[in-house]
Formats: sequence, C-alpha cells, structure tokens
Amino acid sequence: MTQALSPTCLLLVNLGTPEAPTKAAVKRYLGEFLWDRRVVEIPRPIWWLILHGIVLQTRPRKSAKAYQSVWTERGSPLMVYTEDLAEAVRAELAGRGLAVVVDIAMRYGKPSIPEQLAKHQAAGVERFIVLPLYPQYAAATTASIFDKVAETFRRWRHIPQLEFVSDYHRHPGYIQAVAASIEQFWQANGKSERLLFSLHGLPDVSRQQGDPYYEQCVASTHAIAELLGLEESAWDLVFQSRFGAQEWLRPYCVDMLKELPGQDVKSVDVVCPGFAVDCLETLEEIAIANKEIFIEAGGEQYRYIPALNASAEHARALVDLVL
Repeated sequence: MTQALSPTCLLLVNLGTPEAPTKAAVKRYLGEFLWDRRVVEIPRPIWWLILHGIVLQTRPRKSAKAYQSVWTERGSPLMVYTEDLAEAVRAELAGRGLAVVVDIAMRYGKPSIPEQLAKHQAAGVERFIVLPLYPQYAAATTASIFDKVAETFRRWRHIPQLEFVSDYHRHPGYIQAVAASIEQFWQANGKSERLLFSLHGLPDVSRQQGDPYYEQCVASTHAIAELLGLEESAWDLVFQSRFGAQEWLRPYCVDMLKELPGQDVKSVDVVCPGFAVDCLETLEEIAIANKEIFIEAGGEQYRYIPALNASAEHARALVDLVL
C-alpha cells in the first residue's frame, strides 16, 4: 500500500548548466552564475566592470570548448545525471511505498527554482522538501539555493511547508555510498598508490567569515577514509577549480599532482565526493586536464573514480536522508 506524505514534492537542486555547448549559451549561463552575490562577493560596481569587461569576453569561448568535450547525445552531463538520479530516487521512494513527487531544479539556468516551485504549487503540492545536491555546506552553493527559494516564496500569498536540507556531509548513507563506490572501483581496476579526495575550492577568506565548508570537507573525507580502513599516508584532501588571484583553500589539487611524482608516487586515483553527479569539472578538469598535469610531472597512472550519479546506493542514501 502506498503511503502519501500529504501532497509532497522532493526537489533535488543542482548548480546548473548551459543549454548548449556554445559560446553564446555559456556566456548567458556564466553571466547569471557569476553575478550571484553569494558566488562573488566583490563590490558590485567593481565586479560589474571585471565581469563584463574581462571575464565574459574571454571565458565563454574557452568554457564552450570544454563543454563540447564532455557533451552527450542527451545533453549536458550534469543535467543528464541529475535527471537520472531523480528517477532513481523516485523509484526508491516508490519501492518503499511512499507517494512523493520527485523533480529537479537548477540554481542557474533551466529548469529554474522559481518555475519548478510554481509548477508543483499549481499541481496541488502543499509541502516542499528542497535538497541541494551539495553534501558539504557553502554559502556560495547551498545558501544561494536557499536565497532563491526564499525570494520565490516572498512573492506568494500562501507559503507552503518547507523542509530544507543544509548539508549531509556526515550522513552515514552518504559516507557509505562514497566508500562503496571507491571499493567497487578498486575491486574492478586495482588500487593506486595514493587516493586524492578532490573537493571544489573556495576563497580562503570564507573560513574567516564563518563558512563551515572546509571543516565539513575534512570531516567527510576522514569518515570515508576511516570506513575504507586507509592509513593517513594513503590519501590526501585537495581542492580544485581555483579562480582569480586571491588565496583559496589549500592544498591545491594541481600542485599536489605536480609534486607527487617527485615523492616517488607514480599512480593516483582521484575521487570528488563533493559532487553528487558528474559534470564539466569532474569529467573535463579532473578526468582529463589534471591527468595531463600528473603525467607531464612524471606520473605513470592516473584514474578518476566517477561520482555516485544514479547508483542504487546513492538513491538509498538520499531517501534515507530525506526521511
């Protein structure tokens, strides 16, 4: 018998993606993404000049080429894998006899948070569970999603019930799912000399401002390594995707990859537990560009362990979390 949790919608929210791997589409997407005050905290007049005078004049062409290298027949990897994950979560809920509407939204681009909330409200949803697909909380990601949800609700006369998941960096299901994916990869492909947990970077000043992101990254990686039974010398936590001239969270992934061959570490496996699904950053930056850096530095074997994506373990973990 199916159990109804009132008219409830679980909204899985991810970062977003351009609608096409073209310069024009990427420019529109980056314009929205990089104008978010949560993402770039530089004073608006100064940042407007930098964004429109430099960044949006140079970066879209380069980013479009990167997107072209990972684009699929179904579209952007982030969109495709997020849709697949939603379907897996939908099936997991149905298998437990729970009647919950499951849908996705993107913080930037389409389908947008406002249009998805409005669509389901019109369909009779009275309760929203908003789950940002970011295990570790950051103001630039999770808080930005909350901002958009709150901004949307402020325009509504009747505010529905809202459950908002701020983070799940130590949730047992999440930790177990990541550890299991690494173990399964090793069973199928063998184990490299070093495992790198690569998390998305943030400006270092974010720690001073009270952002718990760094501490949550440390907690997540230690929990995963402990579950795998790894010695401390067998793994490292690094941060990727540095942008701009300011100091970011260290150690930098690219620096570590350049240094390891000189320490006689010739083989590495890289996993990105901060990404629920694979996207441009994991498939192009981590799997391709960073591999070239490691090999050029004298490394011999470099392998990327895929994100959890729509795996059964991932769907179970998210449903357990939501329930």
